[in-house]
Amino acid sequence: MVKKILVGEVIGDKMDKTRVVLVTRLYRHPLYEKTIEKRKKYYIHDERNESRVGDVVKFIESRPLSHLKRWRLLEIVSKSKKRELEERLRSGKGDSKEKSEREA
Repeated sequence: MVKKILVGEVIGDKMDKTRVVLVTRLYRHPLYEKTIEKRKKYYIHDERNESRVGDVVKFIESRPLSHLKRWRLLEIVSKSKKRELEERLRSGKGDSKEKSEREA
């Protein structure tokens, strides 16, 4: 059996080892031909708690892990802009201008 792989944005990370991911897809209405945006939330298992709100993640179908979880995290496709900035500032790779503003 081929397992489904989806890509979506993390919208919730309050639970331990669980993320809520929003998957948005576009399709055309068969009669009226209007483009419709369909959204669905998935609960995915993130063993190492590595994804955060705003990250775009890829996840795969799996056996039932709990009442709602049927998906596992494969990889983080891209981190949120806010998270990237925080990591740069923590590592000291931020602009010297940003550092001087923080010190003042």
